[in-house]
Amino acid sequence: AGHPVLGAAAVLHRTRAASIESCSWTLKLPHGHISVKTRNLGNCYRCEMDQGLPLFGGAVAAAALHPILSSLGLNVADMVAGLTAQVVSTGLPYLIVPLRPEALARAAISGLALEALLATVGAKFVLLLDVDGREMRTWDNLGQVEDVATGSAAGPAAAYLCSVGLVQAAVPIDLAQGRFAGRPSRIAVVQDPAGRLLVSGEVWPVSHGVLDFDPRAIEP
Repeated sequence: AGHPVLGAAAVLHRTRAASIESCSWTLKLPHGHISVKTRNLGNCYRCEMDQGLPLFGGAVAAAALHPILSSLGLNVADMVAGLTAQVVSTGLPYLIVPLRPEALARAAISGLALEALLATVGAKFVLLLDVDGREMRTWDNLGQVEDVATGSAAGPAAAYLCSVGLVQAAVPIDLAQGRFAGRPSRIAVVQDPAGRLLVSGEVWPVSHGVLDFDPRAIEP
């Protein structure tokens, strides 16, 4: 997930290398080791994570896609002509659905079946993508919370745009998100010459706390 990785790297920079402008870190996650670069910009940090090579699933057939779109209040006519929905993953598999801008604006999850429907096509979450405006939307599978900046989705979104020929590799892609939740954000992605996805964004410290406890008070 992008938030914890980029945020953790920014905290490491702030607490372990405050006097250094740029740093590199390796975070050990259950999924694997993630390389992150951080740069101190004064009031915030610019953090970039290496999400590695994207994994592509096959195009999703219309029969499987129809109930998923229905759960979002959409239909096949809302998709961009000539493009297909596809599962792409850099650790979390997203079903990427290319939509027209007006369809992106009115999409909303209803019912309780979306997670089960996504599982049938090998996806964990759905990512709706305005391929022309470079804007995306994703939620929890009950539609209760819309995410405002999803690093784990930005990499797959950029990989999809590259794979269908809408952007060129090695050219930075600026993805918008969060507008419909009232918290607009920007995430930058570039696919390097080796095909690896580098996802970056700004991290702003907003609070600081100290966990203080007496280890002798903890029962064995």
